[in-house]
Amino acid sequence: MELQEAKEKYIQTWGTLASQWGTNRTMAQIHALLLISPKALSTEEIMDELKISRGNANTNIRALLDWDLITKELVPGDRKEYFKAEKDILEMFKRIVKERKKRELESIISTMNELKEVNDSTNEGKEFKKVIAEIYKVTKKSNRIINSILKLENSWFFDKISKLLN
Repeated sequence: MELQEAKEKYIQTWGTLASQWGTNRTMAQIHALLLISPKALSTEEIMDELKISRGNANTNIRALLDWDLITKELVPGDRKEYFKAEKDILEMFKRIVKERKKRELESIISTMNELKEVNDSTNEGKEFKKVIAEIYKVTKKSNRIINSILKLENSWFFDKISKLLN
């Protein structure tokens, strides 16, 4: 397989995988492109490579910046902004987990905390409160586990996971 074909397949696969996780496909494709790029790329280079509009590129670049998965790089004498991805895959993984935790898990915890205060002593109300309390308990435990993982030293974490997988 030629490099260009492999790059295209990787970018498309990364985009498809991300959309299955509930993330924007174009955002994932830009991220994939920047991950494999040996140099920082401008918005125009990203647009050309992925055949996307300026608006689509700008929106998704902003989202990647918000997720802290890419950074801006300025080139002296050039007015364009260039972007590069975090290349440490474990660090990238931690940033994704941290952002998903903030956007999803913490939202569920907040909602379940509110819902467990329902005032209803009927059988239906009791069953509702029981289920909500269990969801709350599991999401709080998950949150604590994720917080612990995010605090671990990268090399230690990687070593332990590698040993478990081998």
